[in-house]
Amino acid sequence: MTPHDSGPEQPGHPLVREDRRLLVAVSGVLAFVAMLDMNIVNVALADIADGLQVSAATAQWAVLGYQLPVVALLLPVGQWLDGVGTRSAVMLSIVGFGLFSALAAAAPWAAWLIAARLVQGAFGAALFVLMPVLAMRSVRPELRGRAMSVPATLGPLGAVTGPAVGGLLLDHFGWHAVFLVKIPFCLLALAVAWHAMPGDGRLRRPDGRSLADALLVAAGVAALLLALTLASHEPWWLGLVLAAIPPLWWWLRGPGGRPVTGVLRVSGLFRAHGAVLSLGAGFAALHYVVALHLQRDHGVSATTTGLTVLAFPLGMGLAGPLGGRLADRYGARPVAGAGAALTAAGLLLLVPLGEGWAPGEVAWRLALAGVGMGLNGGPTQALVMSAAPVDRLATVGSTVQLARSLGFTLGPALATAVWGLAGPDNGVHAGIALAAAAACLAVPLIAVPGRSRAPVSEQPTDAAHI
Repeated sequence: MTPHDSGPEQPGHPLVREDRRLLVAVSGVLAFVAMLDMNIVNVALADIADGLQVSAATAQWAVLGYQLPVVALLLPVGQWLDGVGTRSAVMLSIVGFGLFSALAAAAPWAAWLIAARLVQGAFGAALFVLMPVLAMRSVRPELRGRAMSVPATLGPLGAVTGPAVGGLLLDHFGWHAVFLVKIPFCLLALAVAWHAMPGDGRLRRPDGRSLADALLVAAGVAALLLALTLASHEPWWLGLVLAAIPPLWWWLRGPGGRPVTGVLRVSGLFRAHGAVLSLGAGFAALHYVVALHLQRDHGVSATTTGLTVLAFPLGMGLAGPLGGRLADRYGARPVAGAGAALTAAGLLLLVPLGEGWAPGEVAWRLALAGVGMGLNGGPTQALVMSAAPVDRLATVGSTVQLARSLGFTLGPALATAVWGLAGPDNGVHAGIALAAAAACLAVPLIAVPGRSRAPVSEQPTDAAHI
């Protein structure tokens, strides 16, 4: 382990002689854009349905068409990216993401839009995996906490600001603008990456075994994601969870899944992934419950609700850079644990609030929880990525993103179920308690190291690194 407990330095880890901070900024921009796209389209669904003359259920696939491939392809894409050149992969992913976002904006009918979003989601999965890899490989080991805090903070900020940005664009420019807004960011990131990233290895085609593994993982994760997403409206969708088990089990027992589970046996990675999932679930459940309760049960305006909920990302944005600096100085694990504890404290303080929720009383508690998330994000990412074998960085990046994405999906689904079981009088308190419990669970998972085991591989692959 390093003196700062950010993970073991594996033999073959690329030694960066010159920090490329512009590439860290690129990773942050891509994180913001990719997460923005997870939520920005939600506010435009009614206009999309009217504009393309389709039902609301069909328009919903403008969102699901992106979210499903993003989450379902994370693991296969991560394994593929471990064997290709990083520069080539970054350039291809940015171009594909921006191009199919433009095609979605130009869609004359629903089938075109859904197809464009599906392909855009596949490129989005590559961006999600590449963000932490790009940040980590662009700086010296002693600056990884600060580097990781950039995508770890800007990504969730993109998710929570998506509806507000989408609403503004919708009011002034129409639904096409929610797809076009990302293109300037993509062009900027492409220009910087083109000039700042050194040449490295080329891309390669996935072989037949990799494609078969990708189909198994995608089928299982897609079924799981659909079950969690749609069960809040129709509980019978939970039956899809059963359909997810066979392909995922087959993949885990095969040559594709064994390297992934082996990588996670590296010191502390299983526990850290559990903490990421728990905090993601608590974060998503919190936003779902608070926004719904303020507007539906207390008649608070949408503007006031938005400003109240904005306290969380503000706290997170302010604390994110600080978390990275503290991690580089005092160690990633203690800072990540302290951040998770602050998030849990903020959520626990919401539980005893009475029926008369005042927006100000809610806002400062959300700000405290946001500060905790900001302190936690970068150090946790640095802890996990620094512990990964050099030839499995993209794989570990994909597993972390999958844990976070499943947490974001699981949170609202669990909050809805708990709310329904507790009844209308106690539902909001049950939902907040669930979010707080998830955050509390993350504290020991991230603060207490797991058992140390030998890495799966300590030799670098033929792929060139930054």
